[in-house]
Order: sequence, then C-alpha cells, then structure tokens
Amino acid sequence: MKEMENINNKINMMRKLLQDLINEKSNLLDPDVILVSQELDEILNEYNKLISKVEK
Repeated sequence: MKEMENINNKINMMRKLLQDLINEKSNLLDPDVILVSQELDEILNEYNKLISKVEK
C-alpha cells in the first residue's frame, strides 16, 4: 500500500530529525524539540488510523 509506505517514510524522517535535534539542543523542553515531537505524534496517529482501517 503506497499510503502506508509514504507515512512510514515520514515517520523515519521525523524520528531522525527529532534525534538530531535532541542531540543538538540537549534539552527535551526546547520549543523546536517539542514541535518536532508533536509533528511526529500526529504522523504516528495517522499511521495507527490507517493500520486500523486495514485490519478491519
């Protein structure tokens, strides 16, 4: 499924970005870290919704 592949790619990209930001900022409460973390949460939620639809 192409949509799942796209979301999976976004997840991997956002995880990498979040890891890099955490290493750079060294503060989990930095606004940039929080923003990217929230964006990753949204993408993960989207992925979970898609998985739920596929399993039905």
